[in-house]
Amino acid sequence: MSAIRPHNEKAAATWSSTGAEYDKLSDSILDSLAHVVDRLQPRPGERFLDIATGTGQTARRLARSGAHVVGIDFSRAMIEAAQSLAPHIEFRAADAEELPFDDASFDGVTSTFGVMFVARPEDAAREIGRVIKKGGRLGLATWLSGGTIEAMFRVLHPYMPAPPANPPPSPFEWGKPERLKALFGDAFDLKFEQGTTVCRLPSGKAVWETFVSGFGPTKMLVANCPAERRPALENDFVAFMEKYRGELGISWPREYLVTVGVRR
Repeated sequence: MSAIRPHNEKAAATWSSTGAEYDKLSDSILDSLAHVVDRLQPRPGERFLDIATGTGQTARRLARSGAHVVGIDFSRAMIEAAQSLAPHIEFRAADAEELPFDDASFDGVTSTFGVMFVARPEDAAREIGRVIKKGGRLGLATWLSGGTIEAMFRVLHPYMPAPPANPPPSPFEWGKPERLKALFGDAFDLKFEQGTTVCRLPSGKAVWETFVSGFGPTKMLVANCPAERRPALENDFVAFMEKYRGELGISWPREYLVTVGVRR
């Protein structure tokens, strides 16, 4: 039986489209992943769950602390890549909205730019609260609402298919402290901290190529875009990135929010 809820199968296929290539994209945000792990201070012997683990970059960093780590993702291709990169860590395909774990079975849960893309945030938040022990910690990194990642998505928006009649909430709602308090405030004591991670590549074209090969939503957008519109899509994306050009190339700042919570 599939571990993925039926309404998430299409999204899982989108994120699966890049597989191991996503690890290269993760390299440009390693400082933000470290930010979350450093604030949680995982200890040897603790049990941590990394949700929407992708190719396992955050899970690998957690494991280096001596914690026992389980990484989950609804993208089976991502899980296969994560397993090949870190066979000493337990990875499995699972859905953030319906976690296959017992109540209070983890000392900590992390998700770095992952769980924010779920279709049903309330379900995911409830599941996270369920599996963390009393006194356990939650650590999230989410793209800041109104930041440059959201601006990038606005560039892509005209080329996206029409949304469904009842679209899921914007993932950038997770970049607002008030939204996170609504999702987690009944179960966690929350604190927040902002950060910025910078993408440094030689040109806007290089950023485009990185996203088309390593970021599932962009790769699938290009694949499904009518051939006659693809040049305009690429041109608009590259022009957006070129706004961040300096003498040595592109330096694209991406603002994010770190949320740390302690389970009551």
